Amino acid sequence: MKKVFFLAALLVCSIAAQAQRFALVDMEYILKQIPAYEQANQQMESLSKQWQSEVEAKAQEAKTMYDEYQKNASNLSATQKTTQENAIIAKEKEAADLRKKYFGPEGEGMKKRQELITPIQDAIYNAIKDIATQKNYDAVIDRASAQSMIFASPRIDISNEVLAKLGYSN
Repeated sequence: MKKVFFLAALLVCSIAAQAQRFALVDMEYILKQIPAYEQANQQMESLSKQWQSEVEAKAQEAKTMYDEYQKNASNLSATQKTTQENAIIAKEKEAADLRKKYFGPEGEGMKKRQELITPIQDAIYNAIKDIATQKNYDAVIDRASAQSMIFASPRIDISNEVLAKLGYSN
């Protein structure tokens, strides 16, 4: 019985003693080294500005209509007031719908981001996965998002290997 217990304890200790292999990547660094990512971000920023100006123009139309209504409200009949109020509400709804169309969770902005950036992120993920598999890493941690990481040895950072695998040398 003591022998079995001793062997079991020895087995548990030997399993626990096996060190897990970790690697780090710095996604911010990797993404900054990829020109296509920077181009995608610039394209997204340009589109966002264009869309924002369209939304603001619609909102300004609604505001102008409201200001005109306020000036002339005392001279309008009840029917005219209702008609203009409904027109203002419709214009405000147009602006809100346009904002949702471009910037909503399933809007043009999200679709464009997925079209431009997701393939880059997928390529990075696949490169990391390949390197981790080849080198038998148990985990790869993103240094940029690991907020509680205080220090990590540069020798376990595989960011440059990932870039090389993607065809970007630094």
